[in-house]
Amino acid sequence: MTQDILSVIHSKMNTFSKSQRRIASYILESYDKAAFQTASVLGKTVQASESTVVRFAAQLGYDGYPEMQKALQEIVLNRLTAPQRLEAGENRMSQENVLSAVLRADAEHIRATLHTIDEAQFASAVEMLLAARSVYVIGARASAPLATFLFYYLRYMLEDVRLIGETSASEALEQAARISPQDVLVGISFPRYCTATVEAVRLASAAGAHTIALTDGVGSPIAINADCLLLAGSNAISLIDSMTAPMSVINALLVAVASRRKTETKQTFEKLEEIWDTYHVYEKNSK
Repeated sequence: MTQDILSVIHSKMNTFSKSQRRIASYILESYDKAAFQTASVLGKTVQASESTVVRFAAQLGYDGYPEMQKALQEIVLNRLTAPQRLEAGENRMSQENVLSAVLRADAEHIRATLHTIDEAQFASAVEMLLAARSVYVIGARASAPLATFLFYYLRYMLEDVRLIGETSASEALEQAARISPQDVLVGISFPRYCTATVEAVRLASAAGAHTIALTDGVGSPIAINADCLLLAGSNAISLIDSMTAPMSVINALLVAVASRRKTETKQTFEKLEEIWDTYHVYEKNSK
């Protein structure tokens, strides 16, 4: 579905029955609440039956209510401010233990990513990294730890890896100004998407460099300029974005690259172990 769900509801308003119009109006006015309500609860809220809510989802073109609910949750991620997301998350978890709710959500993100990520795109990303003269990595704001983690290990495996620091859009572009067609830029961005990352991916693409985007969907603003698209679930259960699935994808990239450069990576870490031991970088296990 190319339009977001709210636009679709607006366009179909005149085709709905009286009960469906109540559902539509409620969603348009309170999508932040509807996104986390079951079909039964939403029906009771607007004085409609659960079956009417399910049929409403089908009339919008969804396979079922869960698919429509997911579309609403994506709207929540993209449009709500941080305080609004916090309130929505509290409503969702009001009757559930926070620890179990978050762990279950993270586990579901990994399961969903396992079934939706394109293995051919993943393989292409590995080949791009191995063939690149230089690899640039950028991820800003909440995605910055992911970019730093990828950069930390990738620099031990490849010859020239550069981290574009978290900064303004203009300064990020300055750091990526020398990127060339022989290079690769890895852009990492999840809702709410950071302008600096979006512009860096656009610049790299315009310069003829290969671009790898790790993001949450094809509608992401960094997806349009990506040669290789790696999708990972990151729906926030509250104020905090879940980065469990994106981190798993990064782990897989690192393992794949290390496996392809096994000899070089082993030699590098053998030298590093000598340095770490000489300068007591790590504590020795007393046992």
